[in-house]
Amino acid sequence: MEPALEVVGMSKRFGGFAALDAVSLRVAAGGVHALIGENGAGKSTLVKCIMGYYRADAGAVLLAGREVEIRNPREAHRAGIGMVYQHFTLVPAMSVLENLALARGLPRGRIDWRGERARLAGFLATMPFAVPLERPVAALSAGERQKAEILKQLYLDARILILDEPTSVLTPQEADEILTLLRAMARAGQITVMMITHKFREVLAFADTVSVLRRGRLVGGGAVASLDADAMAALMIGEQSVAASAARGTDARGTVRLVLDDLTATDAAGAPALRGVSLSVHGGEIVGIAGVSGNGQSTLVEVLAGQRRARGGRMTVQGEAFHASRREVMRHRIALLPEEPLRNACVAAMSVAENMAFRVFDRPPMARGPLLRRGQIRAAAERLIARYNVRTSSPMAPIGTLSGGNVQRAVLARELGGAVDLLIAANPVFGLDFVAVADIHAQILAARNRGAAVLLVSEDLDELLELADRILVMSEGRITFETTAAEADRRLIGRHMAGHH
Repeated sequence: MEPALEVVGMSKRFGGFAALDAVSLRVAAGGVHALIGENGAGKSTLVKCIMGYYRADAGAVLLAGREVEIRNPREAHRAGIGMVYQHFTLVPAMSVLENLALARGLPRGRIDWRGERARLAGFLATMPFAVPLERPVAALSAGERQKAEILKQLYLDARILILDEPTSVLTPQEADEILTLLRAMARAGQITVMMITHKFREVLAFADTVSVLRRGRLVGGGAVASLDADAMAALMIGEQSVAASAARGTDARGTVRLVLDDLTATDAAGAPALRGVSLSVHGGEIVGIAGVSGNGQSTLVEVLAGQRRARGGRMTVQGEAFHASRREVMRHRIALLPEEPLRNACVAAMSVAENMAFRVFDRPPMARGPLLRRGQIRAAAERLIARYNVRTSSPMAPIGTLSGGNVQRAVLARELGGAVDLLIAANPVFGLDFVAVADIHAQILAARNRGAAVLLVSEDLDELLELADRILVMSEGRITFETTAAEADRRLIGRHMAGHH
């Protein structure tokens, strides 16, 4: 088919860094084209150049074979290109109707709401999905919000849709439903889709073609039917070596390490967040907690980490009452790998070595009485940096200067550098690239194989299906479903994630 969108020789530099280096690609009209690559590969820079957020240093954008100049997002919209972002952009307090009406631009004088409703009704009649127009966006499910974001772009007459990680906050059913609908619209000739994704399953199931970026260059791609996940991964990482996945090992479940009994807690606003959570984790097993964001998982991790006090219930670790004090954490050899580690587990301005020493900085050999031994702190950090493949210019570099994957590796090194009996990990690879994900997954499995009990909280069901021995679903602050990984049914888990118990 003729290309609806074509990029020719696009380059973009930021100082001495080449974010894009002569990238050319074609997106066929009526097709679904996937754009994949590691973090920093240039995907976001490419689409921002297409949308006019950035001015490319060289290259051109062609629509239906004709070169167009796009200097800002408004001109992109006028050219028929719309972008749906990873994070929602609608105004939560306003209704869907108000959001869609205002997306067309504020009129002079009063808004003709009767006319807007009639116009939107006629528009929705041509769409394969709909959302409740009068309901506030804040009251919609994640899937309905994503549909509303897509409808907004189509209402603005976008015929080329660029989707940035469109399913990262959706249940499996919502993700598959939306991608199926978009693919059907594309095949009917109504739209053309380019989607940035890190999920090979979505590429293989829904895309027609794929382009792979690495370090700012197009390194391969083509028809999805001629590729598989291994081939795409090899293109993404090039000559880099991915850490070999730790073998799962035999099912040698040990004694119970962590027990939560009827745990209750409130969130930062004082609203009930945990409503009688009960679970157990044995040594030598990974228990995964699945759920859509905002259903109590963050509060659960905060309570276990001692960042939030439980209102009721009981926590025990190795048979002893647990209150998440530092003394208890050290005695029971508990490690924590939190979400957004730079914000939740590090001091950005302090060095990598200092951050790695947080657990033991006041104990020998790191300290002698009240005095810190800087040489010992640095030497210990150098050993961990080598062991966990942390890429940093120096142990004394501020940890805030590291990439997200290397910050996570540094925290992982600190938490797993010694003996661990219980590991609590919360969305440990969110936003990380393929190589970092493989490294961290291998370390989590290795801890499990050494006999540690692992509680893995993740919004990525694929991650849980890959790593967990058992999967529990949290919905509205409660555990609503449990299954072994061997018997897991993706659609059934998704129903419980969506609150259909």
